Amino acid sequence: MSEFHNPFVRGYRNLRFVRTLLITWEDDSPPVWRPLHPCRAHLPDDEVARFPCLFGADHALITEGQDVPPELEAQHQTDGIVRSVVYAIEGQDFDGKPAHVGDTYSEEAAREVIQRVAFETGVYSRCWEVSAQHISTEAWHYLANLADLATPSAFLFIAFRVPYSPAIGVKLISTPWTDENLALSEGISAAQLRQEHRNKGMPDDLANVLELAGQADVRILIFDGDAPLLPGLPLIES
Repeated sequence: MSEFHNPFVRGYRNLRFVRTLLITWEDDSPPVWRPLHPCRAHLPDDEVARFPCLFGADHALITEGQDVPPELEAQHQTDGIVRSVVYAIEGQDFDGKPAHVGDTYSEEAAREVIQRVAFETGVYSRCWEVSAQHISTEAWHYLANLADLATPSAFLFIAFRVPYSPAIGVKLISTPWTDENLALSEGISAAQLRQEHRNKGMPDDLANVLELAGQADVRILIFDGDAPLLPGLPLIES
């Protein structure tokens, strides 16, 4: 299938915060950002902000009231002043690329932001209702047959009808459908799962939607003719 943005993807992975220092140095030089050296990690924010420091390529050292071993001083030779302490919230997109989510000005605030935006399994909703226009008539009948019979266990999903509604739902299993997770949970790759769907005659448009939903850790996906379109997900002309 062609590559495009996965409209099911929400949130970030591996969220964390990093205490960083905004440092000014020579008058005509732009400020720099550096984390504290691990040997100064115990210092509270009020013993860091507005204090003189030495910094190098990777870290900063608070110098006032602190002993600086010669070997560390040799690695941090630029004088500066810490103007502010910022807690940078970082994470990863679903493709593993690093992402800067935002900045806060206290550890407590950083932890609260992470708690709010971390889409942890069992905590946030992973149920989607999308328009049936995203799959073909052939795919709709294929899914209906699975719902009325028994979905093969190797498909890693269960199709079901929604009572008193023309909608058809799918419960996805062992998500997210990434190579790493599927290898741990099922001993297969994402490509092998996709091939299993092909081997059983699943229409490509349905396989595409399920693959995207599985990658994004969706657990319940409902197709309904009256549901809204999902921006970014292709429409299928039946």
